[in-house]
Amino acid sequence: MPEISERKDFDPGIPAERVPAHVAFIMDGNGRWAQARGLSRLEGHARGVRTVIETAETAFRFGIRTITLYAFSTENRDRPPEEVAALMNLLRTFIGEYLPELVKNEVRLRVIGDLSWLPGDIGEAVRGAVARTENFGERTLVVALNYSSRDETLRAAAAYADDVRRGNAPAGKPDWATFARYLDTAGIPDPDLLIRTSGEQRLSNFLLLQSAYAELYFCDALWPDFSADDLRRALAVYASRERRFGKTGEQVREERK
Repeated sequence: MPEISERKDFDPGIPAERVPAHVAFIMDGNGRWAQARGLSRLEGHARGVRTVIETAETAFRFGIRTITLYAFSTENRDRPPEEVAALMNLLRTFIGEYLPELVKNEVRLRVIGDLSWLPGDIGEAVRGAVARTENFGERTLVVALNYSSRDETLRAAAAYADDVRRGNAPAGKPDWATFARYLDTAGIPDPDLLIRTSGEQRLSNFLLLQSAYAELYFCDALWPDFSADDLRRALAVYASRERRFGKTGEQVREERK
């Protein structure tokens, strides 16, 4: 990632006030991209990592402050062992090569998911990378590793119940703000826009609670082909929508006056 700066060629094409603060990505299609080119799935994943770096750079330059990437789900662990091992090696390489760029550009790294499953050296590398960037605040890159929303919810509920038993949390019905502090995403704003590539139209157990009011955008491009222009189109669609959060359109328009 070159040094982040404001440049005309990184104009998102919509007014600054309409740029979403947080965009989440379900990065789908690496395997199909590779298959269509007679390549191995690993080569598709490797090209997908390059798209991660390019998309993060573009998103931050567009003015998006937080991006979340669905990198590896708990369900992905059921893939062939050689593919899982290859993905872990890609993760190891990504951290080693990309961390200096995050530090240079003062991008905070957050990792969500059950990290206890990760191989020891990778888990240590992830925690070290998070620690090195934890004091940055203007831009945040969130990576979901060994993550599923249902697993996150169960872990959060168990942690909350344990705190109630210990007297560290109020008993009775919790409000959302209290419970949200037990989620992996504590301290991270909910996504405004969720983008899924490859033409699939489902959430696949990703940020189910946090995306309660997110705008959804489904893109036909396979993830390795996802470009700055694809992101611009998604942002334009987002900007054209009226976000009501349960209110009527008339109420929202009146509040904007």
